[in-house]
Amino acid sequence: MAKQPATIGILAGMGPRSTAPFVDQIVTECQTQYGASFDEDFPPMMMYSLPTPFFVDRPIDHVRMQDVIIGGLRRLEAAGADFIVMPCNSAHRYFDALRAAVRVPLLNMVDEASVCLGDAESRMALIGTRPTVEAGMYQRAIERRGQRLIHDGSVQSRVDELILSIKSSRDMSGAQALWDQLQIDVMAKGADTFLIACTDLDAINLETAATVVNATQCLAAAAVREWMARR
Repeated sequence: MAKQPATIGILAGMGPRSTAPFVDQIVTECQTQYGASFDEDFPPMMMYSLPTPFFVDRPIDHVRMQDVIIGGLRRLEAAGADFIVMPCNSAHRYFDALRAAVRVPLLNMVDEASVCLGDAESRMALIGTRPTVEAGMYQRAIERRGQRLIHDGSVQSRVDELILSIKSSRDMSGAQALWDQLQIDVMAKGADTFLIACTDLDAINLETAATVVNATQCLAAAAVREWMARR
């Protein structure tokens, strides 16, 4: 009997608009990395869109949040996922506990994005949710590479507004306008690279004159590499 291909487990839904773009990114990575073209060329994927107690405008109950995420990971594991990816940056602040809660491998989004960060001369703008920024995960990666971080309270307030607009609106034109102005203003502060550390932002067009490192895209690429290694 032929060996069955590995199944990618995707714990998504954090936020709700991030699931479909992430699946599209995996499909594109399959085409890019190994020339997938027919339906059977693509990996089996098992998705669980998990609602979580996350709010842009209030503190997180970290104990409750971690427990909810662990429940989602275990559900994917029980359903037969061979390894799991979690396209949510802020959830990675619990990574050690999450990895210990399941027997299958859990890829680390922050580690994968750190590999994509470029050279030490980059002046990096960190664009993520307030909990992601407050956790310091990406700041430590940026510092290890000797890169300069461009970030302040005014930038974060505008990112919060942008993310809330994406989460609460059906029409993305308002969010797009917020991003278009934000990226111009942040480049004026000296940034030449944007580290996109929020999966919700994949719902809009992130094109800019600066370099963009999208943590979600880095995770999608890593998921396909891991799947290929298991073929």
